[in-house]
Amino acid sequence: MRFPPHLLRYAPLAAMATLGAGAVAVLGRIDPNTPGNPLPACPFYMLTGILCPGCGSTRCLHALVQLDLPQALAMNPLLVVSILPMLMMALHGAGLWPRALQPMLRPVARPMLWMGLIAGFWVTRNLPWYPFHLLAPG
Repeated sequence: MRFPPHLLRYAPLAAMATLGAGAVAVLGRIDPNTPGNPLPACPFYMLTGILCPGCGSTRCLHALVQLDLPQALAMNPLLVVSILPMLMMALHGAGLWPRALQPMLRPVARPMLWMGLIAGFWVTRNLPWYPFHLLAPG
């Protein structure tokens, strides 16, 4: 099935909404903190013993579904901080971001910013010293 081009601009927003609804449905019923839960563990961490930037994301999202912001920040602070900018960029891509708010979008829509944040987060959350060890999940 071929979609009209004017509807394709809504695809990222629709994908985010679908994934968000699915995450709420699953994480509202399943607690990833309980032993033996059916949710998969991080394969990168299992293979290397090194935390990836996404480690703790499932537990972070579970905490957000439970409206527990301190626990979510303890599991993956980068994910919590990046939710709003990702939503802003998806709304902009769909043409739903108001022109008056365009200046707010420019600083957060830079790919090099996100590459640097993710790389820096990846390295610092694996350092064993205070305060860096606080970036590790848990």
